[in-house]
Amino acid sequence: MAPEMNDGETHPGRRPAPPAAADAAAETEPAAAPAPQPGPGADAGAEEPGVDAGVEALAVPDADADADAGTPPAPGAEGSDEADGPDEADGEDPDVKTPSLPGSHAGPGTTPAPDAPGVDPRVAAVRRVGAAGRRWRAVQLGACAALLAVAMTAGAVAVGALRDGGGRAVATSAAVSPGLLAGGNLDAGVTSLQAHLRTQPRDFGSWATLGLAYVEQARTQGDPSRYPQARKAFDTSLALRADNDQALAGLAALAAARHDFRGALADADRALEQNPYNERALCSRVDALVELGRYDEASEAAGTADARRPGIPVFTRYAYVHELRGDVTTARRVLTQALDAATGPGDIAYVATQLGQLAWNQGDYPAALAHYARALAADDGYLPALEGRARAQAASGRREEAVKGLEAVVARYPLPGPLVALGELYEARGAAGDAARARDQYALVDAWTALARANGVDVDLDTALAAADHGDRAAALRAARAEWARRHTVHTADALAWALHVDGRDTEALGYARQATATGYRNAGFLYHLGMIERATGHTADARAHLTSALELNPGFSPLGARTARSALTALTAPPAQTAPRTTEGGR
Repeated sequence: MAPEMNDGETHPGRRPAPPAAADAAAETEPAAAPAPQPGPGADAGAEEPGVDAGVEALAVPDADADADAGTPPAPGAEGSDEADGPDEADGEDPDVKTPSLPGSHAGPGTTPAPDAPGVDPRVAAVRRVGAAGRRWRAVQLGACAALLAVAMTAGAVAVGALRDGGGRAVATSAAVSPGLLAGGNLDAGVTSLQAHLRTQPRDFGSWATLGLAYVEQARTQGDPSRYPQARKAFDTSLALRADNDQALAGLAALAAARHDFRGALADADRALEQNPYNERALCSRVDALVELGRYDEASEAAGTADARRPGIPVFTRYAYVHELRGDVTTARRVLTQALDAATGPGDIAYVATQLGQLAWNQGDYPAALAHYARALAADDGYLPALEGRARAQAASGRREEAVKGLEAVVARYPLPGPLVALGELYEARGAAGDAARARDQYALVDAWTALARANGVDVDLDTALAAADHGDRAAALRAARAEWARRHTVHTADALAWALHVDGRDTEALGYARQATATGYRNAGFLYHLGMIERATGHTADARAHLTSALELNPGFSPLGARTARSALTALTAPPAQTAPRTTEGGR
């Protein structure tokens, strides 16, 4: 189901991307692809500059170099390390040993402590931000600011040197199967690929697979510092073989993850020129068109992808395009067929979660919980299913279970969607200390946003949504306007409408709120926003209808929003207050 993509987050009504690494596995044997020829720099005896630069994607970031560099650049400012391409090798000792990437696991299920020897302090900072969800009593705004100051340098990557005497770019070794990455142990797969590339640095296919694995780590672990490393891996792959569609498709996935959807579309088209059957490129093309608001073209692209590479990644996108048009029946049917065809635990967890989110969007909480249970039976640590289950529990009145579930999610997955959901649950519960706990979650949203921007991610939509309700209203409006200037989707229209509303510009907001619901997309949050804006502009009958529709569709769409919607609807339907008739002195 074409995720509202691929911000790597699971906002209500939006779909997480299917595992990128799983797509990478399918692309090791592309169908009907022309036989690639060695690209520039692949001649015998030649040195590939991309290999030397690409080793940075394997290296531990150099903390000392950052210490010497002084204050890091502001997030998103020129000069910040967004890794637009591989840096030139700086002439270090070619025999230097390249340690594994920080965050790679020594073995299945093991995670280094944030301050363990050899763990980069910037990555440790990201982990501590995540751990703050687990230790909310100790979180203070000053601590968040300190974490943010460290985390803003997380995109920096040290320069190493790795040279190989061989002369040719080589294809992916059968000993390093991308299937390992799709099998659930992503960190172990990354470690295996890193080790392989230190001995076979001209394996362009493995560089592309490593890049996709880094994108997947960023998505599943909430760590955008992986994105610069992914870019370096893809650039290295392309330096070794310029026409390889795996790396071009990887660049499309990376661009989508960074919310550069125009770039994602261009990279996907480049990959499809080389191999029209590249599954990742076909899917990224659908994603990009959806995120640019070009829904008719996205529907056509989904049909093309289904004809060329039918399978779970394509089926889920096909379903989402239909859901955006209000065709929930088709979306559910396609997802059910995809789940029936799924065999691996990863595919079962992913598709069952999509069905759970579809059911939750329609207010069918028992069905949603059943789908999430199936997802977690296949993979008990699948974070989107854990988050979805907590939302469904909250909507079903099981608030304490929901709070515990979301606390566990944000401890591992400190992204805006679950952080805001947990903060709102605290506010709705209203126990002693809950107001402070909620503020801590919203502060962590700001910390994650700054870190994401420092690593090249456009987060204006997330900023607008979170800040409109829980932050700086002026900043929310600036972010929403910036996002609308880039792309016209139902989600950006809704975000801009709501940012305008909270800023007191309801007349301007009304058009955008109506545009957000114009495709037929059944989303209670959108209907709630429209109803509140109509109420503020005097469209009482319309406001009553849309607030009623929101609560009938999904009465637990938001712990705070649903409460406000019920209060507003009560005020709109209450009879006007009766006043005693006025009398004159002689009229008794």
